[in-house]
Amino acid sequence: MFDVNDSLTTIGFLVNEDDNIDFEIFFDMSSTLGVHQKDIKIFSFLDIKTKTPTLIQNRIYSNHFNWRGEINNNNALDFLNTKLDVLVSYYNTKNNYLNLMTSKSKAKFKVGFNGVDDRLFDLIINVDPQKNLEVKSELLKYFKVLNKIK
Repeated sequence: MFDVNDSLTTIGFLVNEDDNIDFEIFFDMSSTLGVHQKDIKIFSFLDIKTKTPTLIQNRIYSNHFNWRGEINNNNALDFLNTKLDVLVSYYNTKNNYLNLMTSKSKAKFKVGFNGVDDRLFDLIINVDPQKNLEVKSELLKYFKVLNKIK
């Protein structure tokens, strides 16, 4: 049993790779929030699979979803079944694949950005995800108010 008001010890980021965001910012944000690096999970979505070989395992492509909304990617399913304290869905464009993943996540508390389906999130911040410092500041502010961090 877990409570939505538990303090923040684990955090996950669900990222749209089409937004070209450097993943290092997530480690920086998390350390500011008091989360250890080992307790950070990052998973990304890329619409079209590139022909370039990659060793990245924490990525899902649009062809990993079937017409019934089932996900055919074990790494993605593991990420979604992880009971994170907070999931930050780090995208602000309408994306049915990312929305489905957000809805299926077992995270206790979900944070999203304005412009995405409001029903998916417990907290919506009205900041451009490309403005990393503003995002970090907003997360810090609201997590303090919600007693998720000290």
